[in-house]
Amino acid sequence: MSTEQTSNGRVLRGKVVASKMTDTITVAVERYVKHPKYKKYLRRTKKYLVHDAGNTAKVGEVVDITETRPISKRKTFKLVTK
Repeated sequence: MSTEQTSNGRVLRGKVVASKMTDTITVAVERYVKHPKYKKYLRRTKKYLVHDAGNTAKVGEVVDITETRPISKRKTFKLVTK
């Protein structure tokens, strides 16, 4: 059996943009959205606060994050891989 716990939440991939907080990193996730009228694809970015126990991730790394139970008011994701 694997020691990893499977999650039914979303798994997102993004880039670490800040890691100055204790056990928390900020991850920017990009997605492409098609404009309804002009049919042009636009790049949308959203930042998530992610729980990173031990501050292992550094700024600039691409990481996978997964949804989890609320850890604080704005932190509902945790780090999966570096």
